[in-house]
Amino acid sequence: MIYVIETPEGARPLAWFAYDEADFMRKVAASDPLAAEEIHDTLTARELLEFDGREPDAGTRAQFPALCALGDAHGWDTTLYRADYLLGRGMCRPEPVELRDAATAALAARGACIVYFSDTEALAAFEGADARLMGDANWHRRRALYEQLVALEVLADDN
Repeated sequence: MIYVIETPEGARPLAWFAYDEADFMRKVAASDPLAAEEIHDTLTARELLEFDGREPDAGTRAQFPALCALGDAHGWDTTLYRADYLLGRGMCRPEPVELRDAATAALAARGACIVYFSDTEALAAFEGADARLMGDANWHRRRALYEQLVALEVLADDN
């Protein structure tokens, strides 16, 4: 499981979960101003040109020099990664961008959030391993995580 605690400005923290990275991405994208493929996508330079019905010819090279430079440098069929919150709007690169990193960056762009990528991480945080949940100022955030852990039967409700 993946656990998320969002703390909207001026509101109580909200905790929610996702079953896996794909579910995490779906849930993040459902409430994000960017489309899912802007948050994270993989494609090739050739596919990008084909969206517009183009081939890497002289006219296309003049109109799309950065895209053609990517194709020339890394190969037209090399997988490129897009993650607008991490790389900038519309930017692609050949180095991998993990789905979890892109989705976490989308959440962070909205404001304060904490993400735990396993039951073990979430339990450890609840039990004191994460200072962002400790102390009176963070009681509501910790309580939100507690309620989520109890609802999913990861933690017993003994309070």
